Amino acid sequence: MSAREAWKEGNRIRLLENGEAFFPAVFAAVAAAKRDVILETFILFEDQVGHELHAMLLGAAQRGVQVDVLVDGFGSSDLTPGFIESLTSAGVHFRVFDPRSRVLGIRTNVFRRMHRKIVVVDGALAFVGGINYSADHLADFGPEAKQDYAVEIEGPVVEDIHRFAYSAIISTGIGWRWFQRRVKPLPEQVEQRRAGNASARFVTRDNNDHRTDIERHYRTALRAARKRVVIANAYFFPGYRLLRDIRRAAQRGVTVQLILQGQPDMAIVKFGAEMLYDHLQRAGVRIFEYCERPLHGKVALVDDEWATVGSSNLDPLSLSLNLEANLVIRDRAFNQQLCERLERLIRHSCKEVAVKAQRPHGLWHLVRSAVVFHFLRRFPAWANWLPAHTPRLTMPRARHPAQQAAPKLEHVTERTHVS
Repeated sequence: MSAREAWKEGNRIRLLENGEAFFPAVFAAVAAAKRDVILETFILFEDQVGHELHAMLLGAAQRGVQVDVLVDGFGSSDLTPGFIESLTSAGVHFRVFDPRSRVLGIRTNVFRRMHRKIVVVDGALAFVGGINYSADHLADFGPEAKQDYAVEIEGPVVEDIHRFAYSAIISTGIGWRWFQRRVKPLPEQVEQRRAGNASARFVTRDNNDHRTDIERHYRTALRAARKRVVIANAYFFPGYRLLRDIRRAAQRGVTVQLILQGQPDMAIVKFGAEMLYDHLQRAGVRIFEYCERPLHGKVALVDDEWATVGSSNLDPLSLSLNLEANLVIRDRAFNQQLCERLERLIRHSCKEVAVKAQRPHGLWHLVRSAVVFHFLRRFPAWANWLPAHTPRLTMPRARHPAQQAAPKLEHVTERTHVS
């Protein structure tokens, strides 16, 4: 399935900020599902959010809805057998992307993670964004609660998301026990009627044919920018070409604002971004650090129409290694809504990084700048040397009596991009 779909007109796109808006919307959609639910996520925890999602998926499967779930073996490594088995026993097709045993307590499946966050319900309603299924996306979690975004989508672009998600989550291979080929055809596509005024395009990143698709859309929008650019991104250490386009936009007079982590969940995140501050500020880029809680968002807007929301950070993992998914949007109303949310964030929860505080001098600064420059320039090529191009996809065997006539595959090898 190609990630290079055409722009689709006539979509309704609703911005969902944080778990308070996202979780009720997803849970209500799953509760109302009549035919099928496809859910992909990097993180699923057994906390209050995970248990509520579990109950919704279980209820859907028990009333005859086909439910497919894919989680990442690194991000969701602590799920208990009982949690998974209760789903598979009800008929849920539950898969784990690249599961590996820990070595001396250390997870080894570090590279090429399945980082997408997608939900499609009945082929008619979809969700794409950066929010995982964990309680730390709720404000009442405390100081470590994350700031994040997703979108709810209706309209013709849902067909592209549905087809991609179904192709990616349904595996074809040979069962170790039954030695039989099992091919599951795509479901009949739901006729997608015009639901709104937004033009949208679903864009993914994989490690085969679409390695730079998300980055390419960012760069195209930056090169076309004439008025403003606002990027809010949790893990910011972009490649050389993207960094160059951000600077060039500011140098030609575009107002460029970056919202980055000021209270990061990992100290190295802020350290890496800070190494780029001086280089960006000298070009006229304004940098704001979000200090209220950890920033987990991956959103951007350009001028008055273009915007994107998704799972892709602007760092080496997301741009060169992980499997990612973003929705790119052309819609003035959505752009304005996102702009208002980000401006509110800047006004009330951010501090601007002073230019004069970020201009160190001396030999160490020159050496560090050279190292950073060459790392950003060469990392995409180096990424190809890293392991796990064809990670395993494990599906625990279901024990529901109705499943016995067509047993599920226990182990399948899947390419990181499904054609």
